[in-house]
Amino acid sequence: MQFIKQEKVRFQHIDYAGIVFYPRFLEMLNCLVEDWFEEALHRPFSKMHETNGIPTVDLKIQFKNAARLGEILTKKLWVKELKNSSILCGFEFENESNTIVLEGEVTLVNVKIQEDRQSIKAEPFSEEMKEKIKKYLNS
Repeated sequence: MQFIKQEKVRFQHIDYAGIVFYPRFLEMLNCLVEDWFEEALHRPFSKMHETNGIPTVDLKIQFKNAARLGEILTKKLWVKELKNSSILCGFEFENESNTIVLEGEVTLVNVKIQEDRQSIKAEPFSEEMKEKIKKYLNS
């Protein structure tokens, strides 16, 4: 299964050439991850970040084609590997012509944030969370 969301390319996303400025794709990806956690895994960042987090520790992206103002991008996310406290996800953004705009992998780690906010340590996912994540596991 894949988690799928659509996003319209807005003026705020583009550069002088009229195409998406590449750091904006990272923001779009982060929104996709955040939506997946809230909508599919029922673990909204607004609650999770009081004591936990899910930082990105590795990111690989291949930019395949330009995305332009006004286009609707279909953003897809799936799990490639689930470990004790980390997830390797694949992702792909495609335009309305079904042309891949970008694709890649992102590794997320479940962490516990100490009260002093100075110490962050990897923490295993609960069995309940692993079961929710497994629904998106594609080999």
